[in-house]
Amino acid sequence: MIEILDNLDVLSRPHLDLTTVAMNGIALGAPAAGVPRRSIVEAQSSVVARYRGGTDIDSEYYDADGRQLTLDEVVNHAARSDGFLYCADKLTYKVQAGTVVGFAIYGPHLSHFAHLTSYEELLAAFGSPDQAREDEAYGDLMGYDNYYWGSQKHVRWDAWGHRVSLINLGAFEGNTGP
Repeated sequence: MIEILDNLDVLSRPHLDLTTVAMNGIALGAPAAGVPRRSIVEAQSSVVARYRGGTDIDSEYYDADGRQLTLDEVVNHAARSDGFLYCADKLTYKVQAGTVVGFAIYGPHLSHFAHLTSYEELLAAFGSPDQAREDEAYGDLMGYDNYYWGSQKHVRWDAWGHRVSLINLGAFEGNTGP
């Protein structure tokens, strides 16, 4: 099993067998209950009907009846069903039917790719994507979303920050083709 956080270069492979990788010791296909609880700072699950949170605001979760839920309740529900488990170390686990089906990496881990300072350098390092989408807002180029279907991978290039800002693997929209 390849621990991707110890070998971030593996993320630039155009064809990556996802059955051979793990993130923080959690493999794709593993039970979501195995994600270390101490690292989870937020969660998303269908049990949450209303959410309040943001920068410098403690997260609040409410069910359909307006009852406030604890983070533990939301994490437990997500780990048993579908949702996302967000960790303090800028890692996210996507969960379906209680199984980890995707990883998202953002934040300081991606400083490993800081030597890539242009979109052209990203393409040279990661290869040509199966699909690239330009993200524009009000006529400004915000970035590129590159999808590599052979490795079920999405690499986000931030055109303003000139950096890789997100890599996700697995069962995320767009990762397996149209």
